[in-house]
Amino acid sequence: MQTKLFTAAVCGLFAFSSCVEDTQTLAPQAEDFSVSFIEDVDETGHTDLTATPFDDALSQHAAAASENYHDAERVTVERPDGTVETLYRVGGDIDLTKSQLEELRGMDDALLKQYRTNNLVTKQTINVVGYTGGTFALTSKMQTALQWTVNNYNALNINKTFNLRFAASTNGDIVVYRQPNNDGAGGIAGFPSGGRPFKYVQIYTGMDQYDTNTNEHVITHEIGHCMGLRHTDYATRQSCNQSGEGAGRDGAVYIPGTPRGFDANSVMLACFSANEDGEFGQFDRVALETIY
Repeated sequence: MQTKLFTAAVCGLFAFSSCVEDTQTLAPQAEDFSVSFIEDVDETGHTDLTATPFDDALSQHAAAASENYHDAERVTVERPDGTVETLYRVGGDIDLTKSQLEELRGMDDALLKQYRTNNLVTKQTINVVGYTGGTFALTSKMQTALQWTVNNYNALNINKTFNLRFAASTNGDIVVYRQPNNDGAGGIAGFPSGGRPFKYVQIYTGMDQYDTNTNEHVITHEIGHCMGLRHTDYATRQSCNQSGEGAGRDGAVYIPGTPRGFDANSVMLACFSANEDGEFGQFDRVALETIY
């Protein structure tokens, strides 16, 4: 069974609606091509699937689909240090400041599709705080999962170093905390800006019901957003058994060397299963090592 990382009904996050409709009609083909994507089960980057004629259509669909920044939800978020911040939520799990939203709306209005992976982190040392104060404190399971997550990011061949400490402090580049006011399963983060990662990663209390590896998966996913990664299945939401992106349609710049179709092993899929291994898929590593 698939667990939805960010759905409103399950986790208080995604509200789905129809994706941009691709009206292009493909000519009939002689071969009997499957309409579903092939899984790279061994994470080798190779499958025995014959090349299909759908690549151009998928590329055109990706180029046309961007976030709908005019359909943003205003939200109030309480931080562990007691401050309250008003933000604008798009795509279900991305929080933007008012200035970021206005900038991206302007780009949409000019038909300049600024996909989120263009917002990257230039800061080389990323100080991560696992929050331990009061009701916002990470559980011991979440702390272990965060340590595993940071270890995995540091094992990548990228120009970033992640330093982790556990403290009742919000003095860090990324602060990971447990959100006691949401009992869903999953979490939420946001975009990089100004060369820095998005600061706050909320992990919902529903993750208490999952094992350490699945908590590692969710934390890795959310820090991936902080570093600029998009959902790998934004165009179809295949991991959620959905037909497409929601009212805030995710756009993505294609990262060379990664599959254009469905990657079942990606930690950045929109939905997760009850028993994840918490590790990067092969092409998650390729993606991060390409952009950083």
